[in-house]
Amino acid sequence: MCFGRCARCIGYKLLILALLSIVANILLYFPNGETRYASEHHLGKYVECLHGILGGGFLVLIPAAVFIGLHNDDCCGCFGHENCGKSCAMLSSVLAALIGIIGSGYCIIISALGLSHGPYCFTHLERNWIYPFTESSGGYLFEYNRWSECQEPHNIVQWNVTLFAILLVLGGIEFILCFIHIINGILGGLCGLCCSEEEV
Repeated sequence: MCFGRCARCIGYKLLILALLSIVANILLYFPNGETRYASEHHLGKYVECLHGILGGGFLVLIPAAVFIGLHNDDCCGCFGHENCGKSCAMLSSVLAALIGIIGSGYCIIISALGLSHGPYCFTHLERNWIYPFTESSGGYLFEYNRWSECQEPHNIVQWNVTLFAILLVLGGIEFILCFIHIINGILGGLCGLCCSEEEV
């Protein structure tokens, strides 16, 4: 299989996943489409970590752009050998994949913490804004009867669980794709294989 073509395929997938992560993180800021909770600072601490916008979004867009542009990068050649230049480009793309690993890893960690910690909401028991599920260590996810403890924002538990779960899955897929490219980039760089003459 052509290493360069594989890299571009991964790049396009990462591009889509990064854009989806950004959208999901933005939605976390506006429960039920309402802006007042953000303006009143009634959002959970893990919502404000920008893990989907920065981690799973912009930091993953960097390797996506590098992978997609690999066919244009000859790396100036090495001692006049064109294939060596393409190998150099594949190896340098491994560094971009490491940035993607860091970004997607950050997205995974914060999403998992957000799911485990639970939402920040106004409860009828405390009559105050609190984190009612922190002691459950994620157990609240299966205790649907407790979700009604959060009165405001309406359906905030479902909102947070859905979006944090989506970001967790997106970050996981991004992580796997970047890891696959690290292997692909090392093999492509060391072997010096870059498809046939069609790709040039």
